[in-house]
Amino acid sequence: MELKYKLLALDMDGTLLTDQHDISPETERWIRKAMQAGVHVCLSTGRGFDEAVPFGEKLGLNTPMITANGSEIWKSPYELYHRDLLDKAIIARMHGLAQRYGVWFWAYSVEGSYNEKNWDPALLDVNQWVKFGYHTEDDDIRHKLMMELQNMGGLEITNSSPYNLEINPAGVNKASGIRTVCELLGIQMSETVAVGDSLNDLAAIQAAGLGVAMGNAQLAVQENADVVTASNNDDGIAWIIRDYILPKE
Repeated sequence: MELKYKLLALDMDGTLLTDQHDISPETERWIRKAMQAGVHVCLSTGRGFDEAVPFGEKLGLNTPMITANGSEIWKSPYELYHRDLLDKAIIARMHGLAQRYGVWFWAYSVEGSYNEKNWDPALLDVNQWVKFGYHTEDDDIRHKLMMELQNMGGLEITNSSPYNLEINPAGVNKASGIRTVCELLGIQMSETVAVGDSLNDLAAIQAAGLGVAMGNAQLAVQENADVVTASNNDDGIAWIIRDYILPKE
């Protein structure tokens, strides 16, 4: 039987991974069944490459992978296909905002990941930067940061939790990443399923053939999804594979 959906793009935190940051046996079992049926399974995460690839290896994936919210597209787990970089001057300005507002920040570069514990201004001109982020539970400060970032222009601003902001170059997101993966695999966006829980998944969920929000997803994500499945702790991915992707036996 011809598969309606040929690519399953999975966010990691809050989606593929339980709150214990692992993959449940039931979810892994259904992912492997999908792979055996010929479905391409692609990790699509805000995490950097080093934090994502061990989970791909655990699942036995040799398919393309999307990291840093779409700033990096991997043709296979260790073969880079495309990378979008943030301007170094923008990174300096965003770091300055973190200092001014006294909030936790992190920055992913090709050379490694950094935060206030290991930050060195000398890195700015040496490293190649792919993503920047802030975390604060102060709603007022987070709103002020958002306004400052929007005024900078040229940025894609999302989140991976209600308490953070994640910044990529404008137009770079998981949807653009999935489009590139589709080109690599020779399939259409209409043949994709995108699953996620946060605003950094929203563009992909809206663009995919089937957009799926986890039961634990942020409300805006659930409202824009085609389907809302069970939570990340209740094998929501397994349910989607069983009921929407694999032909009924």
